[in-house]
Order: sequence, then C-alpha cells, then structure tokens
Amino acid sequence: MSKPVVTAIGLMSGTSLDGIDVAMLTTDGEEHVVPGPNATFVFGDTQRTLLRRALEAAKSVRQRDDRTGVLAEAEDALTRWHAESVKAFCANNRVNLENIEIIGFHGQTVVHRPEQRLTVQLGDGAALAKALGRPVAHDLRAADVAAGGQGAPLVPVYHRALAAGMADRPVAFVNIGGVANVTWIGRDGELLAFDTGPGNALIDDWMKHHAGSARDEGGKTALSGHVNEAALARFLGDGFFEKPGPKSLDRNSFANINLNELSVADGAATLAAVTARSIAMSRQHMRENPSLWIVCGGGRHNEAIMQALRSLVLAVVSADAFGFNGDSIEAEAWAYLAVRSLYGLPLTFPGTTGVGQAITGGVISRPQ
Repeated sequence: MSKPVVTAIGLMSGTSLDGIDVAMLTTDGEEHVVPGPNATFVFGDTQRTLLRRALEAAKSVRQRDDRTGVLAEAEDALTRWHAESVKAFCANNRVNLENIEIIGFHGQTVVHRPEQRLTVQLGDGAALAKALGRPVAHDLRAADVAAGGQGAPLVPVYHRALAAGMADRPVAFVNIGGVANVTWIGRDGELLAFDTGPGNALIDDWMKHHAGSARDEGGKTALSGHVNEAALARFLGDGFFEKPGPKSLDRNSFANINLNELSVADGAATLAAVTARSIAMSRQHMRENPSLWIVCGGGRHNEAIMQALRSLVLAVVSADAFGFNGDSIEAEAWAYLAVRSLYGLPLTFPGTTGVGQAITGGVISRPQ
C-alpha cells in the first residue's frame, strides 16, 4: 500500500562550501515526486572561513560525537544559518512552515572515513527542530556506516524516482559537488552508485590558495590552461579508480598530490581533467553503458569539466536541459530521504553503499 503524500523541505550544505540549498518537495517517498520552489543561500567569506577551520580541526577526530573547539562553534553557527535560511525561504515563497511535515537536514560533512566506520556531519538536528517548530530528519548516513556500508552516496534512490518515467535506460545521473558521484539505473530499476573521484573541492582549494577566489567561475581559468598529463597520471594511477563500487571518498582525498610546479591555469585545467576522466572511467564498473548521462551539481557550470566529459562520454546533458533543476536535486533528495526515513523505507542498498541489505536510517527530532 502506498504511503500518504506529504510536503517536505530538504537542506543541503555540500563539501564545496558554496552555501545552503533549500528545496521543497511533495512526495510519498516512492515514485510520486513533485518538486516545489528552491533557493540557495550563499556562504560569505566569514562563513566559509569558519567551515574551513572546522574541516582542518576534523582531521584529528576519532569519535563521531567529538565537538571540541571550533567544531562546536561551527555546529552551532551552521544550525543557526540553516534555521535562518528555512525561515527566509518560506517568507520569500509564501510557504506556511506549519504545512511542512518533515525537514531533511544533511548538515556539513567534516569527516568521512567509512573504513573506520566513521562519518561526521556537523549540525544539531534537535536544535533545528526546536528553532523551526517542525520535525527534522538528520544523521541519515550513520546507520549505513555502522552496518558496514560506505554511507555515501545517499541520493541514488531519489535519482531512481526521477528516472521512473524514462523509457530509455540504463541512464546515469552524475553529481559533481565537492566529490563527484554517479548513479547507474538499469532497465528494471536496479541501482549501482559510487563516488567517482574528486569533483569541485580540489579545484576550489587550488583557486583559493593560488588566486584568492572561491572557485574557478565557469571553468574560465582551466580553459585558459593546459592539462599536465604527468600530474593527471599521478591522480588516475591511484587504485581507487580501478576498485569497483560501492566506494566513497572524503573531501580531502587526493589533496596530498602536489601540483605546485604548475601555473594557476594549468593546475585548474589538470584538476578539471581529473574530475572528467574519473567520471568517464566509471563506465568500466557498469554492467551496461548508459544511454544518457545527466549531470547535476555545481560542477556542471564548469565548462572545462563539461567539455572534457563530452569528449569522453557520449550523450552528456545538463540536468537543466533535461527538465530538472541541477542546483536543487541534492536538496530535493534530502527532502525525499527525510520522508523515507519517516516511513521507515530503505535509504541505502547493497548496490549503492555496499551495505549487506537495504536499510533505513536517520534520527527524527521533534520540537520540544
């Protein structure tokens, strides 16, 4: 029996540190999916600086409840920023918050080491529920990691819902955030998903360090440079790329590879090539080549990545060209996952995270 349709809000703060994505979704947690309005609340320099300090401090974290020093400061601030974003979103879109039945709260990933059964997302779900007066589903990765799964990616089940009306399968959804990942959806709806390699994170860090900018806007710097094939080979020679999925990465994976001998433009070009070629390499782990690759996430705005990907993989389209909102899919997914968590439906599967069996997850905090 199908579940009741509810209205949910999803909140995503990704590893690219761009800002907080907010999206509304009406869904039954299965195939009924109707996206609503969405918005992005961009982080300012002060906010990004605090989050970068938290990411640096998190390198020494060994327990998932560790909130010492700047981690506690960042969690309190991040929770407050999310509450303010939801209130602004509802005011701007004339949404009555009382009509929102569940809010999906991703938080900010600062540690992801599934091999140690450790994943940490900053964000206080109980405090957010109290601030907004609505139930909040949070900590959605922890149950999967505790059960031996990778804890990522979690969006594939939503990708499958979006693909429900597509006759031409297999199809692949590629999300290029801080880390890039792919969801392969087979002819009968079977799922295979995994992180493919770096997405925007290393490019953003390179531009921050060498050019003082938050990102390579539109891929312009990369397009003016040349790919250093020796450096590219150092990246792609890592055993991660040959390993079949499910598999996942931390934001800082591969950050130790030194490109300092390169110019700013050549470094950006090389890192864009790493992202594109590692996505293309993911085909070797799929049972059948996708007939279509739908690209979501901030990385689709980087023309250097997109040009390289189109040269390597046929039938690459931006999510927007296919009728989806490529900036809000992950936030929509967190609304969808919140509803699935509320109904006790599976969030992760053997083919998406490597968990032994399909399991649900998440904590539901209700306002006190």
